[in-house]
Amino acid sequence: MNTNVREQELEHSSSGEHEIRVKKVAQLRSQGIEPWPAKKPVSATAKAILDEFKNEEQKEYTLAGRLVAVRGHGKTSFAKLQDRSGQIQLYFKEDILGASFKIFQELIDLGDIVWVRGTLFLTKTGEVTVRVDEFTLLSKCLHPLPEKFHGIADVEIKYRQRYLDLISSAESRQKFTARSKMISGIRHYLEALDFIEVETPMLHPIPGGAAAKPFVTHHNALGTELFLRIAPELYLKRLVIGGFERVYEINRNFRNEGVSTRHNPEFTMLEFYMAHEDYHFTMDLIEDMFRTVIKQAGGSLELTYGDYTLDFSKPFERISLYNAIIKYGKLTPAEISPEAIDATLKKCGAKLVVKDVSWGQKLFLLFDEVVEKHLIQPTFLIDFPVEVSPLAKRDPENPEFVARFELFIAGMELANCFNELNEPFDQRERFAQQARTHEAGDDEAMRFDEDFIKAVEYGLAPTVGCGVGIDRLAMIVTNTTSIKDVILFPTLKRK
Repeated sequence: MNTNVREQELEHSSSGEHEIRVKKVAQLRSQGIEPWPAKKPVSATAKAILDEFKNEEQKEYTLAGRLVAVRGHGKTSFAKLQDRSGQIQLYFKEDILGASFKIFQELIDLGDIVWVRGTLFLTKTGEVTVRVDEFTLLSKCLHPLPEKFHGIADVEIKYRQRYLDLISSAESRQKFTARSKMISGIRHYLEALDFIEVETPMLHPIPGGAAAKPFVTHHNALGTELFLRIAPELYLKRLVIGGFERVYEINRNFRNEGVSTRHNPEFTMLEFYMAHEDYHFTMDLIEDMFRTVIKQAGGSLELTYGDYTLDFSKPFERISLYNAIIKYGKLTPAEISPEAIDATLKKCGAKLVVKDVSWGQKLFLLFDEVVEKHLIQPTFLIDFPVEVSPLAKRDPENPEFVARFELFIAGMELANCFNELNEPFDQRERFAQQARTHEAGDDEAMRFDEDFIKAVEYGLAPTVGCGVGIDRLAMIVTNTTSIKDVILFPTLKRK
């Protein structure tokens, strides 16, 4: 069914129910009941009550939450109340509630948020249940709750109205809870290694820190063009120069690129920088951090992701970009030589964005085409061409390449790390080359940042920096194959 047609049907079916519920608001108020009163004291959550219950007991509890199921049996009703911790069954009985039982039956709906006071008992089926002695409506829900999400139309509604998804889907709530715990685990891991968390600007006068097309905005008071942050890298390195030798930021970045199951224009990254360490040390750190966070999130180092079983217990493979192209592309060294690489690119279906690019840039393009999709188990790809790494330090043993790795899992890049370029003369030339590439038509090439070069001229210690895609890591941890399902409010086309 067409998405718009389905949405219109849902809106139409909701409108009649909406009118009924609005009338109930007037009826409630006519009886002196405020549909949106002040708060009531809550003594426990649903989960705490269930965890505490041992036998039939008379201890009194007060709790509040949303009614997500109701079934009536004449002078009694059962309901499911859902709060932040989970669900618990409620029991309403006319003999106990008196006149207010009629209010519950006639004026309370699925989706309403209520407060209840009562004691616990065990039903014949063995379910711990709250015998309600008193209830209060806390917030009237004016629309019916969705029953279930199924099919593409409902997925669209799920992303646009995330609150409905969270009300209705325990799986979605669990995914976002796992994401939050994962981020908390990363913070604890880094802070145990003496890192400090910092904040850097999201509005930049010059786009930089990554190869990406920026979003452009304008500051009226200053009369200047500004760019939404594509990466915090250049600011974090300024902090290392200033003496903060271990810094990290869990940051929002913005890149003016396409939307897909793996890309959202607004996304979350972890970036951290360490003085006096290198990318070899950081491979060990990332491997250990991923294992720690994944174990905390799920308890197992073997994760199901789509059709794959990912094993994080084994050492991550480490392979150079050059050797990976030969291995996974089934190519010979002669076929990727500077003399033959153009023909190989054409044979593999890879297209150059701009003309007159270097062999290193062509090598990187070939990697995108023939290697990335094969890197399923955690794999560190190392040794990148210098032309595609404008902020990375050259490998002293092979100056055409830089000391860099990217971590791939399930065919996705999860991390990017390199020894930071700290020689100002080399950095100036790299920026100049990037500027020429930008002028030649590559919108993703970096701009020339004179202020950053000046900062480096004051002395940047030998430093390693690493960026980790938080959204993609959340996808791996929660077995989610679309990035939209781990971002609370993904970017969507306007309706």
